[in-house]
Amino acid sequence: MDDLRELYQATILDHNKSPRNFGAKPECSHRADGYNPICGDKLTVFLALGDGDRVEDVSFEGVGCAISTASASLMTEFVKGKTAAEVEKDFKSFHELVTGPPAETLDVPGLGKLAVFSGVREYPMRVKCATLCWHTLRAALEGDEQPAKTE
Repeated sequence: MDDLRELYQATILDHNKSPRNFGAKPECSHRADGYNPICGDKLTVFLALGDGDRVEDVSFEGVGCAISTASASLMTEFVKGKTAAEVEKDFKSFHELVTGPPAETLDVPGLGKLAVFSGVREYPMRVKCATLCWHTLRAALEGDEQPAKTE
């Protein structure tokens, strides 16, 4: 468990300090704003969909805590090349990962580096920080013009 905790901390720090896919994409086909009123995290997800609703490009910008920024960074890397249906399935798996009982070992296959967020389960107030980007991505895919929230 200590190894996973160290990996969690190192990954969060790395992606917070140097977020991947950070910045606006004016040529995007979809976008959505997200807001976490508990923590004050705000972000915008920019999405370019190609044939078959496949994510060709995705980025984000905004301000937030380390967990929010790192989660958005890792999410953008993870969903590139996936279809909207695959993204929805991945959202459900990620949500299960971060909201499951802390003492329970969850088997959520296929999440790759996102598995480090299992540590969030120990801090329920941080679940919203980790999932804001996913809620915002879903809003972008659905064309929802209202800011996505974690409520």
